[in-house]
Amino acid sequence: MSGKTVLHSLSRQLHSFSLSYPHIARAEQQFPSWTSSLLVQCRHSQASFPGPLSCQWPQQSTPRMPGRRGGFANNAVAYFHRLNNKAIIDKRMLQMAQRHTFSAESKERKLTKQDYDEDCTSKLKAEFETARLCFENMPSTLRALPKMDPNGIYANHNLRMDGIQVYGFDYDYTLAHYTSDLQTLIYDLAKEHLVKEHRYPESCLQFEYNSDFPIRGLYYDKQKGYLLKLDFFHSFEPGGCYFGRREVGEEEIEAVYGDKRISAEHMLNLVPLMDLFCLSEVCLISDVIQHFVDTKLAFDASYVYEDVKRSIEFVHRSGLMHRKIIEDPARYLVKSQGVVQLLMNLKNSGKSLFLLTNSPFPFVDKGMRFMFEEDSASVKNWRELFDVVIALADKPNFYTSERPFRHYDSKKDLLDFSKVDTFHRHSVYYHGCLKHFLEIKKWKGPEVLYFGDHLYSDLRGPAKAGWRTAAIIRELEKEIRTQNEDAYRFHQAKYHIIQELLGKYHGLPITNNPDVKQKELLLSLREARNEARISMKHMFNKNFGSTFLTDTGKESAFSYNVQRYADVYTSRLENFLQLTVEAWLYTPFDVKILPHHVKVSPMSFYETESRT
Repeated sequence: MSGKTVLHSLSRQLHSFSLSYPHIARAEQQFPSWTSSLLVQCRHSQASFPGPLSCQWPQQSTPRMPGRRGGFANNAVAYFHRLNNKAIIDKRMLQMAQRHTFSAESKERKLTKQDYDEDCTSKLKAEFETARLCFENMPSTLRALPKMDPNGIYANHNLRMDGIQVYGFDYDYTLAHYTSDLQTLIYDLAKEHLVKEHRYPESCLQFEYNSDFPIRGLYYDKQKGYLLKLDFFHSFEPGGCYFGRREVGEEEIEAVYGDKRISAEHMLNLVPLMDLFCLSEVCLISDVIQHFVDTKLAFDASYVYEDVKRSIEFVHRSGLMHRKIIEDPARYLVKSQGVVQLLMNLKNSGKSLFLLTNSPFPFVDKGMRFMFEEDSASVKNWRELFDVVIALADKPNFYTSERPFRHYDSKKDLLDFSKVDTFHRHSVYYHGCLKHFLEIKKWKGPEVLYFGDHLYSDLRGPAKAGWRTAAIIRELEKEIRTQNEDAYRFHQAKYHIIQELLGKYHGLPITNNPDVKQKELLLSLREARNEARISMKHMFNKNFGSTFLTDTGKESAFSYNVQRYADVYTSRLENFLQLTVEAWLYTPFDVKILPHHVKVSPMSFYETESRT
């Protein structure tokens, strides 16, 4: 029987089943898996059938979306098969029909184990070849998938804004955003301190900050010296582990830690690097270690970490960084009239506002004057916007200690000795603690919304105390724009399709003792998957990939902390201008971890294009 005869016979069978069954999925149960794949292609090709197809695509109860945990490759395969490319489809149809021609003899004889293994391999290989042919084109339906808003506000937990009466704000990277020059400044000042105070080699002064190397949300092993990107379950990310500037392979990491998943014991030695100030620290630690390796200088990784940490802390606490920023605010600070307008809107709506920062008041005052007063005729004194101003708060200890408040005399630069039992407008207070703060203001936890950028120092304490929390994550804007790109979604779909084919391969009985063809198929699948993974990774950061996702589409450890400590999150504070003070923010019904990842209706995959 020729391939064309088989194809014609299958077409007639498809037509008869479509009249009897309302869903093509039920009809596919009557065919082998290779026939099902063929029928999907027939359904979306321009081939003529004996009569119109009356079947409809099946509904699915749970929507799947790119970037989410769990398989969605069946859906992805479906819309890749929707490519209206008759030449490709006809070629594959003929190849598959010829490969699976049935003879009377083959029906009667029993298949040996070798025949069965070869049949399974050939079917899986045919699926892989079909997928690769489809990868040559980008379906229009992929471009039509919904785009997420880079300036959107995303809710991990439902939040009724009409219940919020008090708004609190951190200063650094929340009210004030800095240019990339700040990271270079911190890096340069810290390396100079390393050389002068800790007697590091003068050759370290030649180091330069590389903004393309680090991302936020990494972990540093202060005992072993490894810089790790972990996923939601604390498993290390392939291609996201470094020792100095050298990328470390999976074999080396598993040899050190014993498994891909970091144990609770090893987690005690890992330092989370969760705020933007950590970027310069990550880069300096890696450069020092790499320099010591290159020069064959013996060192202990824990010493390097402690020395770099002390140098970074010196830059902050000595006031050296603050003085440099104040001397040239236009170089380091970014003005935003949107932030000013937001604060004024909240104040005019009768809300209470407070500022809670670890920075010293003179530094904050100069920055706020530059950002709020110079170009705004409506703001004469920025302190009029706030009911309470607290500086040098020592977060996160502020939330757990019982340190008293001290009144700060900004004119004399002195702390008063009188007890603070009430807060006065236009006054400034130092130190303090959450317990005394709530005793004085009588504010209830659920009616307070606090904005911050540091998931641990800013948000973990308020979240545990019952405040509502909002994370300002600048990287979110770029992350969403990248995920919205057609190229990223194309590579993402390819990855998940290949991943599902690999799952099918390992589910076959051939994997215990594969032959040459089976090994070649496995190698090809792994190479295709790795190619798609690397393509996605490089669209974010060539060294560590996405801040929110691993290369395999799972949520990162940083995402875990965002979900844990932030009720809502957004890329910048002024995005809240799009909301009223009575707005309700809801968590999407289909979210597993973070809601800014792309959500796709099942019909996006199953809805067929109109036939002409």
